[in-house]
Amino acid sequence: MAGLPPSIIKVTQRLLAEPVPGIKAEPDESNAHYFHVVIAGPQDSPFEGGTFKLELFLPEEYPMAAPRVRFMTIICHLNVDKLGRICLAILKDKWSPALRIHTVLLLIQALLSASNPDDPLANDVAQRWKTNKAQAIEAARAWTRLYDLKINLIIKPDEQISSSEPA
Repeated sequence: MAGLPPSIIKVTQRLLAEPVPGIKAEPDESNAHYFHVVIAGPQDSPFEGGTFKLELFLPEEYPMAAPRVRFMTIICHLNVDKLGRICLAILKDKWSPALRIHTVLLLIQALLSASNPDDPLANDVAQRWKTNKAQAIEAARAWTRLYDLKINLIIKPDEQISSSEPA
């Protein structure tokens, strides 16, 4: 980690030393600014039982600039678009250098339990959510099951995480 900004070293050390239940974040072997993240779908949400891969990138300006985070796993969520971009204020105009990456990841996981239909990124999903919430929830569950099967073919069984155990 020599030559890296102290803020990046600190983030990496914290993520490895203080794991968050249901979240696993590891630095990329070839780029210390890039992290591989896996988030377990929260209990009592349409995403329960799902395993979601995300990428997190800390720009050179971090912590003065927000991290860039996106879903790599396809997800049917009104605040996540088809490219995996996330509509979350702390990743845009509400970013603060005081925020920890742990907090960012926990807020993304919380977004899976509490969608924000008033600030959608996926308008088609938001429209379904507003007109037929039950159908929207079932669609999210179906996508979660489908793409969880696909991700489990990529992640080795010993790398699995659960929402009830530390990552």
